[in-house]
Amino acid sequence: MDRRESFKAIVLGTVSSVLLLESCDTKTDEQVVQVIDKPDASATDGRMPEEVARLKEIKSKTFFTEQEMATITVLSDIIIPEDEVSGSASEAGVPDFIEFIVKDKPELQTPMRSGLKWLDIQCLNRFEKPFKDCKQRQQLEMVDAVAYPEKAKPEMKKGVSFFNLMRNLTATGFFTSEMGVKDLDYQGNRPNQWKGVPEDVLKQYKLAYTEKELRECVTFDRTA
Repeated sequence: MDRRESFKAIVLGTVSSVLLLESCDTKTDEQVVQVIDKPDASATDGRMPEEVARLKEIKSKTFFTEQEMATITVLSDIIIPEDEVSGSASEAGVPDFIEFIVKDKPELQTPMRSGLKWLDIQCLNRFEKPFKDCKQRQQLEMVDAVAYPEKAKPEMKKGVSFFNLMRNLTATGFFTSEMGVKDLDYQGNRPNQWKGVPEDVLKQYKLAYTEKELRECVTFDRTA
């Protein structure tokens, strides 16, 4: 499983899916992409007045500093880099998504801010520079130290917790953006024609459709 496939699994099967489901609740797919990719308070279609007011309140505030946002941008692009399928996390608007989420979910603010500070302190001790100013190989070295919980040293425990949160937010932000939805190749519910149980499966279990079933239920040409 490559890096991008692993993050699809995170979104569809772990903590990220909780955020995704909350975002999808009572909204269409188009609305979800619009709110998460570009959380615009002017997008009021189908929303209650209190929801519109809440969006305006969130947009009126800024939580992360410029340096923190720069670090988040670098980290998100390490987690989901540009590839042959689509752009990177930052190109999908993930840093803005994370800024939006921590204002909407204040309980995430302390873990994120303290984690970013922890990361900078570690890099200052190792490389004499904050994370965002380190060379790429140094940044990757730092990420490798916290990205794999089973291999991480005990003193990296706080960094592991922070990176898990950062990874989940990045994956959620990316795969609920317009770019990420296209990356997943999500088709949604589409009408189709059921062609019955395949012939090889019927033969395996020594079964067959009766003439009545073929006439009344399976109306297609099974030889096609």
